[in-house]
Amino acid sequence: MLRIHFNDADLARTRLAPAPDPLFEVAASMHRLQSGRGRWAYAGWYREARRDLREQGLERALRSVLLPLYPRAAYYPDFLTPSSGVEGLEAGLEALLATPAERVAEEVGMLDRLIGAPGWAGRLGEQEVRREFVGVLRAYHGAVVVPHQDRIQARIEAERAVRGRGLLHGGVEGMLAGLGSMFRWCPPVLEVAYPRQTQDRDLYLNGRGLTLVPSYFNWGEPVAFADPGLPPVLWYSLLHEPAARPLREEDPERSLVNLLGRARAVALRVAAGGATTGEIARAAGVSASAASRHATVLRDAGLITTARHRAAVLHTLTPAGASVLRAARSVAGEAAVDGRVELS
Repeated sequence: MLRIHFNDADLARTRLAPAPDPLFEVAASMHRLQSGRGRWAYAGWYREARRDLREQGLERALRSVLLPLYPRAAYYPDFLTPSSGVEGLEAGLEALLATPAERVAEEVGMLDRLIGAPGWAGRLGEQEVRREFVGVLRAYHGAVVVPHQDRIQARIEAERAVRGRGLLHGGVEGMLAGLGSMFRWCPPVLEVAYPRQTQDRDLYLNGRGLTLVPSYFNWGEPVAFADPGLPPVLWYSLLHEPAARPLREEDPERSLVNLLGRARAVALRVAAGGATTGEIARAAGVSASAASRHATVLRDAGLITTARHRAAVLHTLTPAGASVLRAARSVAGEAAVDGRVELS
């Protein structure tokens, strides 16, 4: 367990990152490639990532350069995911390049003692070697993260909306108390589930505050820096739900199809979990422009709401939309029990 100790100044300086951390997503995505844990939530991404890595000639670099430095274990070097990564990929890579050689050597040495590190990793203190490494990181990010960036950003925006509601209703303490089953807020301490192979430890913020960073690819326990002297950052996983299935003719929710038409019924259903226009288009089998028009109709009817942030657009249900969806499911369920659902 990780126990994070807050004082009043820390509560005032605690914030939720506005965007995913690209370098942490790189690290967490490598862990998804190395583990079957949560594979159902990433099945489509996993297939595409393996294909794209193969087609772009990155499989060898992944095996020999990246995976040895990002083991799915209790430790990997802190300098690989600098705190400035929340400001974007370039800011994170610049911070990685600017890490003092002494710190790089110390953290690579710790990796070697705890898990084992490749022989060449000792040369990461050299700028030329580190620049080559950054080039591999950039190529990997472009192959397996960038193609899914819209969905990742949309999910982060949905998470921020939920946490923002907790903040409005209960302040920072309300937000901390609602973070999920991996957390327990026992004022003034936030108890965080941590990998079983690590020892319990305490992190005293001492007025520095805490940056909470939701992560798309992290699965299970949250992650913090091993070095308590670094800026306090806590990466935690989003709540993933099974992908929405396409509506079929025999689907008990097809009453919505009769009411709204098939594409809008699909749009309403996938919006229950938060969906981008592109995701609605794929689920309904229509073009992006058609999906946008359907979303506009549903929004004008008060059934969905749309949040915009930069290039990302996320559609979610309004209370009225949720009621319509619940009513359709309830009626269909009652009809099925009575044997009155017609399949033709």
